[in-house]
Amino acid sequence: MVKTENERRRSSIWFRFHIDVPLMLAILTLMLLSVFVVYSAGGQNIHMALRQVFRLGIGLGVLLIVAQVSPFFYQRWAPHIFVVGVCLLVAVLLFGDMGKGAQRWLNLGVTKFQPSEIMKLSLPMMMAWFLSKYTLPPSTKNTFFSFCIIAIPTLLIAKQPDLGTSLLVASSGFFALFLAGLRFRILFGLGALFAAFLPILWFYLMHAYQKQRVLTFLNPESDPLGSGYHIIQSKIAIGSGGFQGKGWLQGTQSQLEFLPERHTDFIFSVFSEEFGFIGVLLLLAVYAFIIIRGTIIAIRAQEGFTKILAGSLTLTFFVYLFVNIGMVSGLMPVVGVPLPLVSYGGTSIVTLMASFGILMAISTNKRLLAA
Repeated sequence: MVKTENERRRSSIWFRFHIDVPLMLAILTLMLLSVFVVYSAGGQNIHMALRQVFRLGIGLGVLLIVAQVSPFFYQRWAPHIFVVGVCLLVAVLLFGDMGKGAQRWLNLGVTKFQPSEIMKLSLPMMMAWFLSKYTLPPSTKNTFFSFCIIAIPTLLIAKQPDLGTSLLVASSGFFALFLAGLRFRILFGLGALFAAFLPILWFYLMHAYQKQRVLTFLNPESDPLGSGYHIIQSKIAIGSGGFQGKGWLQGTQSQLEFLPERHTDFIFSVFSEEFGFIGVLLLLAVYAFIIIRGTIIAIRAQEGFTKILAGSLTLTFFVYLFVNIGMVSGLMPVVGVPLPLVSYGGTSIVTLMASFGILMAISTNKRLLAA
């Protein structure tokens, strides 16, 4: 008897361990690339590269563990996880450690922890749980409650202040609402409301350094040795890579330390200089494959909760990518968002890997693969 495609998938060892092979291969490709680029961007510092390997290993372990958990467990516990996350954000404002003018971390003694990262997962879970309880598209009342759910963590994170993370968290919530079938007239109304809110945001809510980032984005050459230095050097690095690039470890902007934050927020500039236009196209192809695969998982999901959650996590990953590349190429203000799975880091890698684990759990759940 010839087995169907679903039967073959279920009988494979990868399926038994809840591993989506195409998605995993793309993730491993980015992880391998990250080690080489971090080594170069860190001034050929082998210890930094080894620390990145260690952090990626932890992230991979988190992915494998999260993938073993049924997505319906997340559905059951989504409200509780969200409440815990909100409480931790309040604790940050009350007891959090200060660093670089921001209060974003909780000191656990052994290590520091950034609770805002939890919201990148718990908010889309909460939104998917809430919206899937009712008939879709959401009613006006449920849409209003959804905005309240999104606003609570977004404002708490913005208060730290952490504009970049607050925007990512808010976008994950709005994506869930959009995927639930939010009516277009409400979307247009939100756009008009946001435009009317901009003067209040500028004059009363934004900090001085955040305003300076916007002004620098509009005209970085106005202060080439000050606030405009980062973006000017970044664009020089990207442009100097040309078609084929200068080669690994041969980028002058990074190796001669003209480019600030080159191993974190501006690592895409390092990659562009060393591998050129061809390398950037290949990198974007890997990212595009991950986004397409996540979209396929969301489309195949049969439950409202899993469909909204998978789609929201995939679109949030796209925002990570879009904001970072737009930021380092001068198309968006600098907001401190790392290049996903490539930039040197710890907490953001673990959060991303956990989100991919959830996607794999949704992809391999038997209830979603009914023939």
